[in-house]
Amino acid sequence: MSGNSEQSGLSSHPRHDTPGLTISVIMPVYNAVTFLMHSLPPLIGMLRNNEILEVIVADDSSTDETARVAAGMGARVIASGGRLGPGGARNCAASIATGDIVWFVDADVVVEQDAVHELIAGFSEPGVVAVFGSYDDRPPARNFLSQYKNLIHHYYHNRTDREASTFWSGCGAVRKEAFMQAGGFDVELFKRPSVEDIELGYRLRDAGGRILLLPELRGTHLKEWRLLNLLHTEIFCRAVPWSRLMLTRTGLHDVLNVSRGERMRAALAVMLPVTITCVLLDLVPWWLPFVTGVLISAANRRLFAFFYRRKGAGFAFRATLFHQFYYLYSSTAFMWVWLETRVLRLHRKRVSTTASTSG
Repeated sequence: MSGNSEQSGLSSHPRHDTPGLTISVIMPVYNAVTFLMHSLPPLIGMLRNNEILEVIVADDSSTDETARVAAGMGARVIASGGRLGPGGARNCAASIATGDIVWFVDADVVVEQDAVHELIAGFSEPGVVAVFGSYDDRPPARNFLSQYKNLIHHYYHNRTDREASTFWSGCGAVRKEAFMQAGGFDVELFKRPSVEDIELGYRLRDAGGRILLLPELRGTHLKEWRLLNLLHTEIFCRAVPWSRLMLTRTGLHDVLNVSRGERMRAALAVMLPVTITCVLLDLVPWWLPFVTGVLISAANRRLFAFFYRRKGAGFAFRATLFHQFYYLYSSTAFMWVWLETRVLRLHRKRVSTTASTSG
């Protein structure tokens, strides 16, 4: 893990007075000028207030003015040396970071002013090697999908246990020693951005470290979601690789949006179109889809109430309904990977049997 070139910003001569721990902020970027104008100032303010040691912007071969703008704002800018993706860019920056803690912040995340306090409080607990936070509930993008996606992330991250088995690199920090010992983000297994942060969390836990989810460690998400990029990201960058990870390496975990309760709600969401189809084919009574709908409403009442408190009844109805669609495509992706895994296992078994017979 190495960076190839560097531009010096304000943090070339870092100062800090954070008791006990020093913090290096790492932000991977690619053509992110618009985001940096919002996400860098709070971090540079923390640098000037001696709350953190340095702000490293890992430029992943941007073709715009990202590197120049970041350096001009006071960040230490390094070049990743090629299009490595955010995981590879983070690895490059972590290898040269001088802080005890490497705090990963995405370019489209604006952290809150008390973030360092919350982060240090998390690391003060025994055995903690990593912490991560949550999006707040005030996304600036006003379209429905951006509001839904941001709020659903906030909902899950504020309802789950503090003791986590995964990690989130959008606003998450790791002790540098533990990060380096774990080998950083696995950019060989994950050649494009997907669930490399989740997989890192599994390795950190397997090595005996504690990971905390801190809802108080918040940031505002600037990304604007549209249907096509949301579906592509959710299916091919999240559901499929995470399903492969769970089915081939780690097993199912009772966390976040793959918890037992979520699996039950996903099963109900799948049942609804199945029962409707069966009614049309005259295979089941007409009332079965109605009963399934009632069960779905009961199972999602807390989610509906959360959306209602934030955005009103109309948004709550649409968002809860769209979430059933999320369950459908996520469940379909999981079943596809399950079948894929079964086929591969059968193929390997047959090859092994054939080889043994030939021998």
